[in-house]
Amino acid sequence: MPKNNRQSKTSKRKWIRRGLWTLAAIFVLMNLIAIFHSYKFTHFDNPKTEKTKSPKQLTSGQKIKTLIFGVSNPRPENTSFPTTDYETIKLKSNKEIECWRIRSNESKGTVILFHGFGGDKSSMLDKAEIFQNLGYDTLLVDFMGSGGSEGNQTTIGFLEAEEVKTCFDYLTENGEENIYLFGTSMGAVAIMKSISDNGISTKGIIIECPFGSMYKTVSARFKTMNAPTFPMAELLVFWGGIQNGFWAFGHNPTEYAKHINCPTLLMYGAQDEKVSRQEIDEIYTNLNGQKSLKIYQNAAHENFLNKYKNEWTDDVTQFLAAIK
Repeated sequence: MPKNNRQSKTSKRKWIRRGLWTLAAIFVLMNLIAIFHSYKFTHFDNPKTEKTKSPKQLTSGQKIKTLIFGVSNPRPENTSFPTTDYETIKLKSNKEIECWRIRSNESKGTVILFHGFGGDKSSMLDKAEIFQNLGYDTLLVDFMGSGGSEGNQTTIGFLEAEEVKTCFDYLTENGEENIYLFGTSMGAVAIMKSISDNGISTKGIIIECPFGSMYKTVSARFKTMNAPTFPMAELLVFWGGIQNGFWAFGHNPTEYAKHINCPTLLMYGAQDEKVSRQEIDEIYTNLNGQKSLKIYQNAAHENFLNKYKNEWTDDVTQFLAAIK
């Protein structure tokens, strides 16, 4: 074989080896980033840590840093407290969770309120007040990792579903027969999973902007930063589940909806960048029994009382009155 041909083949093999090593190094690096990112996403930092700003407020350099190292989420703390008499309750679930129970005179039942990702029970006080004015007792809940509850971990509704059941069982064991569940975002997802898994027999649920699947909600966060979803979204979901002990690709509220038969009021903001209208429509289609969908045209993934307090109150009032 001519010397030039041997040299050419040797050179090609070297380039192939270098290419394979480069691809392997990139693959390892992407997984390391995903592992770090997923841990930050599912574990809160010290409460004094500065929270990462929304993507629209970040510079290009800050966006790159966030995409590599993950978001900073300070552990949520209750910043306000009920202005009426209330009882603080500690319940043993998969973690010890803290709740506030506020009673009304001649109550029509009890509404349990569950907050969203990065929230706490104090963020539910404004909505709890509306339910109280309508004649309902309320139970406001800190999910694990938030407020007065144990730990610093969040699983975006997966393990929190067990805490929904714990709260429901507590009220049932204490003689409450008319129990309603309210949840926003992650809280809505936890309610849906709890009903799907445990067959909770609630009078009705009010759920705001639940995501369609864990993969879709992670992908949405990349899209808000104008970053490609593949393959980092897949890796983030995979490692997030591994770190927290569950198969995150199976965390699918669209499927949970198929097992929900109680009256349901589904609420959504048309400007939501974290949850698509398609996800909401799929969830709504899969819901069984009495159901209603309410769209707030100028609302995003936010507290709907900020722009639609009167309309939100009317919608909730009509829904509760119509439950058979």
